[in-house]
Parts: sequence; C-alpha cells; structure tokens
Amino acid sequence: MSFTIIQLLKKQSAASLRVFSRRNTLQHLSCRQFNKQSCINPGDGLTNEQKLIFETAKDFATNEMEPKMKLWDEEEIFPRDVLQNAAQLGFGAIYCKEDYGGTGLGRLDASIIFEALSTGCVSTTAYISIHNVCAWMIDTFGTKELREKHLPSLASMERFASYCLTEPGSGSDAASISTSAVRKGDKYILNGTKAFISGGGESDVYLVMCRTGDSGPKGISCVLVENGSPGLSFGAKEKKVGWNSQPTRAVIFEDCEVPVSNLIGKEGQGFNIAMDGLNGGRINIASCSLGAAHRSIELARDHVLVRKQFNRTLDSFQNVQFKLAEMATSLIASRLVVRHAAEALQNGAANKVALCSSAKLFATESCSKICSDSLQLFGGYGYLKDYPVQQFWRDIRVHEILEGTNEMMRLLISRNLLST
Repeated sequence: MSFTIIQLLKKQSAASLRVFSRRNTLQHLSCRQFNKQSCINPGDGLTNEQKLIFETAKDFATNEMEPKMKLWDEEEIFPRDVLQNAAQLGFGAIYCKEDYGGTGLGRLDASIIFEALSTGCVSTTAYISIHNVCAWMIDTFGTKELREKHLPSLASMERFASYCLTEPGSGSDAASISTSAVRKGDKYILNGTKAFISGGGESDVYLVMCRTGDSGPKGISCVLVENGSPGLSFGAKEKKVGWNSQPTRAVIFEDCEVPVSNLIGKEGQGFNIAMDGLNGGRINIASCSLGAAHRSIELARDHVLVRKQFNRTLDSFQNVQFKLAEMATSLIASRLVVRHAAEALQNGAANKVALCSSAKLFATESCSKICSDSLQLFGGYGYLKDYPVQQFWRDIRVHEILEGTNEMMRLLISRNLLST
C-alpha cells in the first residue's frame, strides 16, 4: 500500500515520521537539521512537519531533478517518469481534498514544496505548479462526476493538465478573450486559439476559458477539454529562452465538440474561476523563484570561496561580501512576503488578491536579480551552459510575465490600496 506525505503525517507522530519510497517500502526519514546558523535557512518559522515536507521535496529535487536539469533543458525533454515519481510523494494534487486522491495540504505547505523542488529544476517544478492549479480548479468547482473521473489520475500524474486562458490577442486583458463555446444540444462547440499553453500537446486535460455569453468577464465560462476531442489540435512547439523541460504550444479549437457536462462551475463563472486559480498560481510561481534564488546563492557562495584573483579568493573582497549580503537579504524578505501571502490565501483573507500580487511582484523581481547577481559573481563562467546558474537565471525570467505580468500586479495592488 502506498502513502502520500499527508497520510503518513496523520498516522504517525512527529518523532517517528516516515515517507513512502517508490519500492513500496516505508523508509525512516529523520527530520534532518537545517543549517540553523545560516541566515537564509528555509526552515525558519516552519513546524517540524513542514520541515519534513520541505526536506522530502528537497531530497527529491537533489536526487531526481538536479542531475537531469541540464539534459532536460538542452534536449527539451518532458520528464513524465520523474513527474509521476513526484506524484507518489503527494505532489500531484497538493491542495486538493483527499476523497479523490488529493494530498490535503495547505497553501503554505504547497509553497515550501515548490520552493524545495525548484532547487532541482525550476522548469519542471513550474509545470507541476500549473498542473496543481488545474487539479484544484476541478476539485473546487467541478461536479462530483468530474472530480471522480479526473482527480485520481491527476493526483497520480498518470494524466497531466494544462490551464488555457491566454490568446494571441488577449494577454493582460484576459476578459477580452474570443474563444467561443456555443451550446448545441448536449455539447459545446468550441472555436478559437489559446497561446503559450504549458504542456500543450502533452497534457491530457485542458481547462479552457471560453465565451459562452456576452462580452466582458461575465460572459466567460470554464470548460474541461480532453486530449483527443474532435476538433482539438496543437501548434508547433515554441522555442523558448527557458522552461524547456515543458512544451509550450498553441491549443487550437476548430468546431471542437465537448460534452456540456464538462462545464466547470456554472456558465458565466469562468473568469472568476480563472482568477481564483491564478491567485494560487502566483504564490506557486513566486515560490519557484525562491528555490532558484536560494540555489543560485549557494552556487555563488561556493564559487567565491575557491575562485582566486589577485592571489586572493573572491570571498575576501568586500564588494563580493556586500553583494552576497544584499542577495541574502532579498531572499529572506521575498520568502517572508510569499509565505505571508500563502497563509492569507489559505485563510481567505479579504486582501488576499493584493497580497498574492505583492508576493508575486516582489519575489519574482527580487529573485531574478539574485540569479543575475549570482551569474555576475561567476564572471565569464556563469555565462557557460556548463554552469547551472545561467539556467536558473533563464528559467525564472518568465516569472515576471506569466500568471499575470508584474505590471498587472502593480495595478491590482494599487487598486486595493486606493479603494480601502
């Protein structure tokens, strides 16, 4: 019998926590001591159970993701087997309810998982985060029949999911989407194109925001479209700067037939469902940035301790010391903002949208600079693909664009501030 992390946490005391291995044996995992003397210790403020969850995800990242990160990037490999191994630890439906296979964790737990996994590969972790958003949308707004049919296979990552909102002519102005869904009998007929879809062509389930009513947000609905549906096709795989372990394609609907029973929520509710999903997505992607920044600082620190110029190791130069101090401070601040927003989202705080936007804005920009500064400390070596710091830098640059551009985050934050 296999167990996810949360099931074992409920069955055992904190003193004797165990996790499930893929050989169907229970192995003891002592809650390894974090380096408590480090100012960037990711365990600060976490409970013992959360520390164990972090360490489990971090071990997985170190052993199964980091050694393959470079290969996945260069050969654009979508690592299905590793994703399914991650699902065995409960990472396929982290904050979905347990009745259909979800792990039942909270948003802060999810944040620390995504942070830990991203130390091994940002691109792959980011896809896991998108998959989780889709699973949560089905779990929260889907009918019992849709939850029963799709959640178990999404939780195990036997099947994968993609989020479809953006269109060639509709980016930040998400309410202006034109993909249509016209009801004919017991089917919707979809026509239109979605752009920049992570997992496009590889995913099995697509949550599609489409227009079932008048213009504006109230005319948008969310429909689940399964791969293989008549009239569904995909564009060519995009060539990207980063995020290369997950394919990105246009998703094309040409008289695509979908059962009316695949409606998520109610007609006209799709825009709100999409935005609710994005609140979590913003925390997730900010958390991915934290992991990249943390690992980049570690790599830069290790480099400056051994690299010599002018007969001295780089760590002896005050400008290098000050740069590392600034990077560490930015990471600490980013982590606090993200975890605060995750708890606000979990608790349904009235200002959760602004806090999630603030976390995404601050963490993605701060962590992108940390990765850039880490590359700078490597000098010319940092620009070589033999060194992973450049991949962290490339992979998180897009975090300032997706899940709502950071310009839109500024708009949402200021709107909240000026209206209260």
